[in-house]
Amino acid sequence: MSDIALLPQVEAFLRRDHGLFIDGHYVPSQSSQTLEVINPATGKVIATVIDAQAADIELAVASARHGFKQWSQTAPAVRGNVLLKLADLLEQNREELAQIETCQSGKIIQISRAFEVDQAAHFLRYYAGWATKISGQTLTPSLPSFAGERYTAFTLREPVGVVVGIVPWNFSTMIAIWKLASALVTGCSIIIKPSEFTPLTLLRIAELAVQAGLPAGVLNVLTGGGQVGKGLIEHPGTDKVSFTGSVPTGIAVGRAAMGAGLTRATLELGGKNAAAFLRDVPLETAVNGIIEAGFLHSGQICAAAERFFVHRSQINPVMEALAQRLSALNIGSPLDERTEFGPVTHRQHQAKLEGFFATARAENNTIIYGGQPMDRPGCYVEPTVILANSINDTLLTEETFGPIATFLPYDDEDELLALMNHTAGGLSASLWTNDLGKALRMVPAINAGTVWVNMHTLLDPAVPFGGNKSSGIGREFGNAFIEDYTELKSVMMRY
Repeated sequence: MSDIALLPQVEAFLRRDHGLFIDGHYVPSQSSQTLEVINPATGKVIATVIDAQAADIELAVASARHGFKQWSQTAPAVRGNVLLKLADLLEQNREELAQIETCQSGKIIQISRAFEVDQAAHFLRYYAGWATKISGQTLTPSLPSFAGERYTAFTLREPVGVVVGIVPWNFSTMIAIWKLASALVTGCSIIIKPSEFTPLTLLRIAELAVQAGLPAGVLNVLTGGGQVGKGLIEHPGTDKVSFTGSVPTGIAVGRAAMGAGLTRATLELGGKNAAAFLRDVPLETAVNGIIEAGFLHSGQICAAAERFFVHRSQINPVMEALAQRLSALNIGSPLDERTEFGPVTHRQHQAKLEGFFATARAENNTIIYGGQPMDRPGCYVEPTVILANSINDTLLTEETFGPIATFLPYDDEDELLALMNHTAGGLSASLWTNDLGKALRMVPAINAGTVWVNMHTLLDPAVPFGGNKSSGIGREFGNAFIEDYTELKSVMMRY
């Protein structure tokens, strides 16, 4: 097995003295504090970025406010064309962006190419199409006329202003594009704060956005720790926050936003997502579905399944076949095109997953396969299959955000629905069956923002995405995002 060679431009980019991207170009920080970016496949430092401080936040907000004044008055078709040009540039620089992403996140190169770059370009083009379709309504009021006067009314959709986009480390490019595109197509400016673990790809994309014709100040990127996001949310010059991440952090973000003058907030949070297999699903289909639902990108997907429910008569054959499949996975370097399973993204997360393995053993869960860190450089853990004892076991209640599939058998479909809904979150779920009528009857009873049938995790920009219960507030995609990035203004006239 051998890694692909890094492109010269990737090596040059990693060696850069990375600044903050403010007002259309890189600027040095007002502070000398920096953060190391570590390749999770090797454990080696590949770059350093600025840990932004309060003075940097002030500069970025001022830039974004200035950019908003120009961008909000830009013709909708022009805004859409900038997004289309940026999509073209992502594709033209596909391999460079994918390699940077894999180096910083440990994502296998095929996923970086197909999801982080190709899907990001696809989403940009979808959002670009909305630029000329954001509209209000004309209305006829029912006010009484006393002297022959008449009334008419209409509504306007106006951009909210400066958006703060806080991006997680698991899909640092694609999720950033969701936020960037939503803001830009509605006429907002945006300051993006990437994860301190995966900040590099977005810095390169910011350059490409300027090349695509985005005016200075409309997109700003501040790297750094949690204090950067907090400072941006609480700043009086920002108008909205769009956050993707864990439930506890999302709750803190929501509280901070409400406390900062009722700043708007869209929260796309995690959950303890379920995948349920009815008795008619063939064994091979079930195993393929479990791999798709729970092990893509080492399970580090907010919508990935972590709780798996299989009929009691089939639970043992399914877990045995799954263990056999996992044992045959090609585990290795994410820069090797033959690798099927790579590392998790950072050492802290690896340690957290090791803690879950210990908890499973302490609660007498049965580890069918895996359950150990891997004895190799980097942040590798074994893909893991666990049989729980009850629905209240830790591995069935706490989000692991990793390659851990925890199973529990069920006896009938009423019990299955109760098990699926036994969670504080409600981001996603999947139902696997060949009985379409049964699926259509069960879907309304599943409390989740997205329910897949015979598939899991795959997203399309035309289909709204977001969570119920503690899994978030608001929706991405479709036309649902427009409401979250615009203010509705009513105008009424007498004549």
